[in-house]
Formats: sequence, C-alpha cells, structure tokens
Amino acid sequence: MASVVEVKVGLHCDDCIKKILKAIKKIEDIESYNVDRKVNKVMVTGNVTTEEVIRVLQKIGKNATAWEDTQNNN
Repeated sequence: MASVVEVKVGLHCDDCIKKILKAIKKIEDIESYNVDRKVNKVMVTGNVTTEEVIRVLQKIGKNATAWEDTQNNN
C-alpha cells in the first residue's frame, strides 16, 4: 500500500535539488515525488518509509528529518 513520506531537507540551490531528486528516483517502489522549495520539504509517495528516504538523503550528505518532527518543535 502506498504511503506519503514527508521530510525536511535543505534545498539551497538548483544543484541541491537535482542531487536530491536523483537520489530519490533510485528508491524502489516509489510512485511520485515532489519538492517544495519554499518550506524545504520533500514528499515521496509509494511503498517507502520515512527512514528509507532519510537514509538515502543522508547518504548524499543532506541532513533530513521527518516533517512531523519539525512541526512538533514549533
């Protein structure tokens, strides 16, 4: 069953976004993905967990956290 994973990650420039999208595309069983540069949010839909997405982003040197965690700190 598909789930929607939302993570907060620094989207500083076009190169950062390209690098992030390239890494996300390699995740198996994803249906779609979206980047919201205004709020530094990456959304991935598919058979994937938040931990998987965060791990992939950390492998390319990005500091990613679950979106829910960032909302609870406000």
